[in-house]
Amino acid sequence: MTALDRLAATVAGRKGGDPATSWTAKLLAAGPEACAKKFGEEAVEAVIEAVKGDRDRLTSEAADVLYHLVVMLASRDVTLDAVMAELDRRAGTSGIAEKAGRG
Repeated sequence: MTALDRLAATVAGRKGGDPATSWTAKLLAAGPEACAKKFGEEAVEAVIEAVKGDRDRLTSEAADVLYHLVVMLASRDVTLDAVMAELDRRAGTSGIAEKAGRG
């Protein structure tokens, strides 16, 4: 089990939990829109650190982005397994061809 798998399992286990005792439960209780907003904030912070070139801060912000992505997915009942299956489906396909196939 990878760290990302463990994170997804933890987030799933906190869904419906007590928002007074769990940050994850608090985020999920706030609803999908709030989870998406928080994900966006963390993504912007990661971009800022990438531009600055601070590897340690970027690493920390990237971890926040992954956490908040998993929370946002859980808020809409999308599993990490579903995302990984989509990545597997795309494997071996160029990004240009994949994007062209969407239109």
